[in-house]
Amino acid sequence: MQKKNTGKSCKAFYFFVSEYECKINKREGGKETVSCSMVMSVSLNFIFPPPASIVVSAMTVISFVSMAKVGFSEIRGNHLNYSKFWNVNTTGRRQIKLSSKAGMLMLYTPAFLAGFASFWIFPHEGVRSVMLQSALTLHFFKRIIEVLFVHKFSGGMLLDSAIPITLSYFLSTATMIYAQHLSQGLPEPPINLMYPGIVLFLVGIVGNFYQHYILSKLRGKGEKEYKIPKGGLFGLVISPHYLFEIIEFYGVAFISQTLYAFSFSIGTTFYLLGRSYATRKWYLSKFEDFPKNIKAVIPFVF
Repeated sequence: MQKKNTGKSCKAFYFFVSEYECKINKREGGKETVSCSMVMSVSLNFIFPPPASIVVSAMTVISFVSMAKVGFSEIRGNHLNYSKFWNVNTTGRRQIKLSSKAGMLMLYTPAFLAGFASFWIFPHEGVRSVMLQSALTLHFFKRIIEVLFVHKFSGGMLLDSAIPITLSYFLSTATMIYAQHLSQGLPEPPINLMYPGIVLFLVGIVGNFYQHYILSKLRGKGEKEYKIPKGGLFGLVISPHYLFEIIEFYGVAFISQTLYAFSFSIGTTFYLLGRSYATRKWYLSKFEDFPKNIKAVIPFVF
């Protein structure tokens, strides 16, 4: 039975990865057949064949498309209403406002609980699964600790924005762990990215915490106004905490090596690129002395 499922998964994976190339092959013939098989071969070197699961397959597409869409919306000025953008683009109707601290705790707690519970729901599934569960649980635990003891908040959060973000974090965490569970028994990728992934994750989570710590020191007790951040990588980019978060999530994808994990990480990249672009634009509009050479999130590039 396991062999049969693996075969179906591989066929689905081949179709997903090489649909475009195979269509070209039908249209133009000969040469493209080699290109198509190369894409499949290279992909199978570092990603598990996706399991035969409609839920995981659907979430793979939904997570990528929704995160990328929100990222492009941020660039166009249509923001999720939290942090410095909490009261931007609000409608005339009455909306429920949360304090930033309550809103942030609402975002992270369900995902943390999902990661924590997974140790009991899917026990004894090997080192890779334990590393993934640990990374996701630690990521959201750190976020909760930062909300409680590090961040100094000044804005708020609209419930209309908090609910979809909370669901996104919870569902992506649960789906990533479930996809890893379903990979049990499937062929391991020939190229093992787990240990480089652990290194990337640690660099990302430590770097992210350090940049958040720098931000927290910008304000004295009781201060609420925004200032131009200084120190760390803030002299190069306005959102180095997003840069390290991107690194962190690619570390998670490397640990997992499932198609869903890579899909979510790429989608997250699009979202954080959009959010950092909007953040830089906001600082340029608020501070006349904001250095024009400071990029959004990628030093010297973007």
